[in-house]
Amino acid sequence: MGKEKIRSTTVLAIKHNGKVAIGADGQATFGNTVAKSNVKKIRKLQDGKIVTGFAGSTADAFTLLERFDEKLGAYSGNLKRAAVELAKDWRTDRYLRRLEAMMIVADKEEVLIISGTGDVLEPDNEIAAIGSGSMYAQAAATALKKHAPNLSAKEMVTEGLNIAADICIYTNHNLVVETID
Repeated sequence: MGKEKIRSTTVLAIKHNGKVAIGADGQATFGNTVAKSNVKKIRKLQDGKIVTGFAGSTADAFTLLERFDEKLGAYSGNLKRAAVELAKDWRTDRYLRRLEAMMIVADKEEVLIISGTGDVLEPDNEIAAIGSGSMYAQAAATALKKHAPNLSAKEMVTEGLNIAADICIYTNHNLVVETID
């Protein structure tokens, strides 16, 4: 029998009408079992000026969050520079290369996706999604942004995550959504 893998989550971030919201569900699964239903996958950094969300192995994500926070400190809170430097380290460092997670990071200006392959992506339409339910959440958010522009970024993230939770078995309705003004 192969190694069981912890699977989890959907993280969604939207920049809309000058506000940024990022949210995630709380489910972590181990094989075909829900291991925990209320994992907090959203973290505020830099006195709340930066919000991050992660998908993948929780222990790996915490390691990456710690490294990202160090990079933010080293680059005076510059989100993009810290993201690029983390991605470089993640791709080249022997220890970090083994980490299995992805991150969305955001400040009031931009939303970025950071991956272990060295990518720092600026998503289209200022909508970023990662994790097992990401395509469902992203599709819902894209439709909401286009057809319901009167909704707030937080309302769009909440609804996008709820739609993903209705479809994706690795996503639940225990949501945490944070905003940056």
